[in-house]
Amino acid sequence: KTKQTVATKSDSNSRLGTDKDHDETPSKQKVCFKSAKEHDIPEDLNKILENKVMETISNLYYVKVSVVEAACLDGDDEEGIVSKTISSHSDLIPGVYEGGLKIWECTFDLIDYLSEAEVQFANKTVLDLGCGAGLLGIVALKGKAENVHFQDYNSTVIDKITLPNVVANCMNLGSADNKKTGKPPLKRSKKAECSPDLLNKCRFISGEWSEVSHLLLSSNKPFSKYNIILTSETIYNPDYYSTLHDTLAQLLDEKGCVYLASKVLYFGVGGGTSLFEQFIKDRNVFQSRIVKTIDKGLQRTIMEIAFK
Repeated sequence: KTKQTVATKSDSNSRLGTDKDHDETPSKQKVCFKSAKEHDIPEDLNKILENKVMETISNLYYVKVSVVEAACLDGDDEEGIVSKTISSHSDLIPGVYEGGLKIWECTFDLIDYLSEAEVQFANKTVLDLGCGAGLLGIVALKGKAENVHFQDYNSTVIDKITLPNVVANCMNLGSADNKKTGKPPLKRSKKAECSPDLLNKCRFISGEWSEVSHLLLSSNKPFSKYNIILTSETIYNPDYYSTLHDTLAQLLDEKGCVYLASKVLYFGVGGGTSLFEQFIKDRNVFQSRIVKTIDKGLQRTIMEIAFK
């Protein structure tokens, strides 16, 4: 039987990440980056949700990662990222796995800020860059964005985490019955139904940032540069700053805006808010400003970036 349940506690054995800065310093050895791949949405949505356990947080549905990891260890992981993280004792393996199975805490900082600042997504094209669970992009979908694209380094993350999360949340948004009862969509044994209009707004892409940019810009599919790019905890490694900066410059609309959530300093890795701000200043392409600082625990920030 297909296992489709919902945990009522938002932190019920969930793998929410808070210590990206405490991971081991990335190896300086030469790495081979992943080419870009577009992931099609399967026609059978029940298959996407098969054997998934759903949890809720911030009124968003997301898969219970420990269940996904167990399935991956049983062979349902072509990239082998779960076994590699276990053997390396690290949540980050440069060029192999970039942390997409966890929901890092700055994601929730950015979700809160988007609500507080009343950022408008209606009729906007949005990119969730380094999406992992895809919660930021799902917030944009709920805000009636015209198109939302989800990118993560690892194809396993897109297939096993991002896609199921988007489908589960689209089922909830697209079901009038769920809206009336307030019941989670996956508590029922009905065949999964999802508004096609919502999923048609989405694209899912895995791979390294420069490869993803090339795929988007050279694809035969219609492509409009993004009005809004959302990204969280993507500046922990200074080695990636050049590629990240170039990707933003290539994909952001000339009047667009980037919202970037990060820790002020990632201990043991080297990156952080100030270092990336200086990088932006030196490149002289964008202007940036800190729009929110969170002092609880390790200091974190929300940065707004736009073309000069």
